[in-house]
Amino acid sequence: MLFPIGDEQVTGRHKPLVAYILIGINILVFLFQISVPPNEQMALVRTYGVIPVEIAQGHGYLTLMTNMFLHAGWMHLIGNMLFLWVFADNIESVIGKIPFLLFYFGGGIAASAAHILFNLNSSIPAVGASGAISAVMGAYLVMFPASRVRVFFIIFLRSYYMPALYFLGIWGLQQFVNGFISIVPTSVYSSGVAWWAHIGGFVFGLAAGFIIRKMYEPRSPFGRGSE
Repeated sequence: MLFPIGDEQVTGRHKPLVAYILIGINILVFLFQISVPPNEQMALVRTYGVIPVEIAQGHGYLTLMTNMFLHAGWMHLIGNMLFLWVFADNIESVIGKIPFLLFYFGGGIAASAAHILFNLNSSIPAVGASGAISAVMGAYLVMFPASRVRVFFIIFLRSYYMPALYFLGIWGLQQFVNGFISIVPTSVYSSGVAWWAHIGGFVFGLAAGFIIRKMYEPRSPFGRGSE
């Protein structure tokens, strides 16, 4: 198993700030979550998490935004914030604060839409920033494929650098494989992971990445890390 712990920083025209603010907000919301009694924690998740069947019935649209700031546990939070910290700042440094914020929320909404589409009758609330962060990763793959990502291998207890194209390409492939397995009618596979939210966000990010490259390429070091 491996985790990204850093990357080559791209110096753009904007100083990244929104990405770090989002990390702070997610942490604060989670600290509030765990500070209330268990029954109230469940009520928070059911009130502000995305419940596909409710969205399909035409209500609960606000949860398409609020679900991005709730998490199911410490490991869920830490994993998401680690990925956000590694990959988001480079994108923000290129496109700026407001465009990045709109991109982030757009990715989160696209992720929830994909999850709802493949789980129309589900009454289980989905929470987490994973979908929006998947969009960040998709855009990063297109914008900085040659950037080196520092990856920590748990088995070897060592870190190595590998091209973003390989790391994010493998990660994206894993999401698609697990997503399709999860919808096979005879499948008994269930992990509690909203694979299609990851896929929806990732595809949104890939598309946005191509648009961003076209808009900003003359002024930005796409395809490479810091110089």
